[in-house]
Amino acid sequence: MNPSQSHPQFSAVVEAPWGAVGIRTEAGLVREFVYLPPSFNEKAPADALSEQAARQVEHYLQDPDFRFDLALAAVGTEFQRRVWGAISSIPRGEVLTYGQVAKLIRSAPRAVGQACGANWFPLVVPCHRVTASGGLGGFSNHDDETGFHLGVKRWLLAHEGVKAYR
Repeated sequence: MNPSQSHPQFSAVVEAPWGAVGIRTEAGLVREFVYLPPSFNEKAPADALSEQAARQVEHYLQDPDFRFDLALAAVGTEFQRRVWGAISSIPRGEVLTYGQVAKLIRSAPRAVGQACGANWFPLVVPCHRVTASGGLGGFSNHDDETGFHLGVKRWLLAHEGVKAYR
């Protein structure tokens, strides 16, 4: 089946510069955002919450200072939520390294990287603002320098005005 023809797993799909953002909602909560390649077409929101989430994604893609305000599902471990909280405090236009985040929460850089990769709400929890000490690092559990996910991370950092990626 061609994913551009049908994507029932998403409540909405929003076009993005790299492809699209898939939005999953359930029981009045946003369950997940997923970065999707260009083979996915837009999908009209299935309900009021997915419409609200889609509009907020569109606003962020136009204005990197936009702040999300969505009812998010309670997912992840206690440790992951600590990491995501620290990441959410990184201002737009700035980055911290995995090691710096690890120091903030008294953990290890590798564990921070794993929690970043497990992020259910990219864009809302801006894990793209966490980089390796010597460069870009990985993204969404991918580290292929020329791959789709690191291309998304580069775009997001440039969109937010991070000097090294403008």
